[in-house]
Amino acid sequence: MPLLRRYITFILSLTVLCTLFVCQSKFGQAEENSKANLLRIATFECDITPPLGSPLCYGHVAPAKKIVDPLSARGMILLGSGQPIVILALDWVGANNGTQDVWKNKLADALNTSTDRCAIHCLHQHDTPGVDLSTSELLKENNISGTMFDEAYVENVMNRSVEAARNSLKQSQPVTHIGTGKGKVKQFASNRRILGPNGKVKIVRYSSSRNPAAIEAPEGTIDPYVRVLSFWNQDQPLAALSYYATHPQSYYGRGGVSCDTVGIARGLRQKSLPNVFPIHFNGAGGNIGAGKYNNGDPENRPLLAQRLATGMKQAWESTKKTPVSAKEVSWKSKPVLLPLRDTLNSQKLTSILENPKARLTDRIRASRDLVYLQRTQAGKTIDITCLQIGPAYVIHMPGELFVEYQLAAQKMAPQNFVCMAAYGDQGPGYIGTKVSYAEGGYETGRVSRTAPEVEAVLMQTLRELVGKQD
Repeated sequence: MPLLRRYITFILSLTVLCTLFVCQSKFGQAEENSKANLLRIATFECDITPPLGSPLCYGHVAPAKKIVDPLSARGMILLGSGQPIVILALDWVGANNGTQDVWKNKLADALNTSTDRCAIHCLHQHDTPGVDLSTSELLKENNISGTMFDEAYVENVMNRSVEAARNSLKQSQPVTHIGTGKGKVKQFASNRRILGPNGKVKIVRYSSSRNPAAIEAPEGTIDPYVRVLSFWNQDQPLAALSYYATHPQSYYGRGGVSCDTVGIARGLRQKSLPNVFPIHFNGAGGNIGAGKYNNGDPENRPLLAQRLATGMKQAWESTKKTPVSAKEVSWKSKPVLLPLRDTLNSQKLTSILENPKARLTDRIRASRDLVYLQRTQAGKTIDITCLQIGPAYVIHMPGELFVEYQLAAQKMAPQNFVCMAAYGDQGPGYIGTKVSYAEGGYETGRVSRTAPEVEAVLMQTLRELVGKQD
């Protein structure tokens, strides 16, 4: 009997141990699966206010005489779904051509990711630096230096933003939910292109106007909503990304560095929600401005900013939260070669650039045109990317894009929350719709480097990234 009892005890002990081992293995596997599905976010920022005397807006306006508002670079890194995804917004008028290449390479190297998983966008305030490293090199070859931007400042900004991004990884936080909400922005945006009876542009209603006919004309085609995509750890909001399509400036060109209406609105929201990191993006606002509601008086800047902040507040208060994990995150990237405008003539542009008697601003413009022409002819593509996270899509587009592209993307995925950030690589300049080139007007004149066929290329790209393919 003692021998039998010992045998039974041994069998029971072995059974218990096996059960514990199986449970522990299942628990360990579940824990590993949980870690594999864990989505995390890191946010970062740095001050990018230029020193006094710096050129602004590519050197086309008065240089920095005073700092009205500080400028910032604000970014987000998504972790847990393949290589890190990096999204950066700058209080600059533009970051073009080689600027995109260099900055993305720096971010990719520092964060162990690839350049096609990095998106860099500008808010397009005009009393801020416009940076194009490729054009700067071409100007130097023609004995023109330091006229577009402060080179030491730009290098410093790039390095500090990359360091801030790298350091932010130490404070990354779990993301369990995303929030989606939109709010209507009243009396801000209006379409810049007012057509006459003949179907041609009769009035260009810029960011400010005192023309009674421009003020009385309807708002026209706009997207009246600001959309806010937020990231949450359970009930704790972490970051809020806002998207609104318009030219942001209320007035400019007087040497007062400013983050303007959109930056002020962002700051107002940060004061209201101090524990939520705000990042704002300019949507497809190439043909949108505040001209119907803004006569250019300085006191209108805070009024317009408050109207946008009110829309942001409404979007926040209407937020719908959705649980997400890393497996519900995808990133698509498509390199696109945009069709060139047939008005770009290399010989003519070179003659302007090399003419020491030509106006400096004309030589800068010719150089910008020539750089984009040469890069495109050499087959240099631009990455158009799309982040999908749960029910939300965020599309990253180049150029000063017409609002029709934003509205079209929303229609391609009507059941989803579709946001668009334009003003990525602004090498192409304004990007209109096919019909707009025949209508005339400023936006489809010399400031556009793309041909009317660009609409077909971009719409097909949007269908591939967001909607159904043909």
